[in-house]
Amino acid sequence: MTAPRRRWLSGIGEHAVLEPDTWVDGAWVLSIGGAEQSHVDVGHPGEIFYEYLRRLANHLDLLREPGVPLRVLHLGAGALTLARYVHATRPGSAQVAVDSERELLAFVLDALPMPAGAALRTLPGDARAVLSAELAGQEYDAIVLDVFSGADAPAHLTGPDFYGELAAHLAPGGAALINVGDDPPLTFAKSQLAAMESVFGFVSASAPADLFGGRYPGNMILMGTDAAWDAPRLDALRAAGPHPAAVLSGTGLDGFRKP
Repeated sequence: MTAPRRRWLSGIGEHAVLEPDTWVDGAWVLSIGGAEQSHVDVGHPGEIFYEYLRRLANHLDLLREPGVPLRVLHLGAGALTLARYVHATRPGSAQVAVDSERELLAFVLDALPMPAGAALRTLPGDARAVLSAELAGQEYDAIVLDVFSGADAPAHLTGPDFYGELAAHLAPGGAALINVGDDPPLTFAKSQLAAMESVFGFVSASAPADLFGGRYPGNMILMGTDAAWDAPRLDALRAAGPHPAAVLSGTGLDGFRKP
């Protein structure tokens, strides 16, 4: 069996560990400080194990016609699971991955290199600082923000001003996709929904159906776009799962918005 690989992350004072998945041959699990962060099947990058990442991938699948390359910005890199998925399903996509932990990006790519031909640029640094500096003036079809951990989320990445910056970097028809993990009563998730609705013309929320009741912890994918997705596309997103799935927008979110 392949041995685990480790790297000390001096920025946060924790170990990053990549361990082979004992159940899926060729897959790896990334943990930081003992907490699982990412799962990646390098042999089959089109297969996504984590539920919230599958929901993110479903949004990207429906963003443009199948196979059409996308320009994707990943704020929060993890094991680059989603970047590998985009390369596998939409060859020729130009992607950028940003992570505040410089050593994490180097560790993941050294242990699990991207496939040959993948157009991926990696940038270490704070997501907002990189947006306003190295990526100033650049547009993307999708921006994926995956850095939140409930109430511990960086405050400068959670307000309408930041979401306004994301919107300014989106090409027409593009989407901002935010992974929000939270615990009951989902106060943080509701605050992020409100912040996004103050910026984007259309916002939807995708999650396990029972999460919207506010009694269980979990991950919700918030999507912000300049124009509404029509009913057939939302139905396709809902049908893609993972199930049981709910995709809510507009007045459908009224019950969730309540304190």
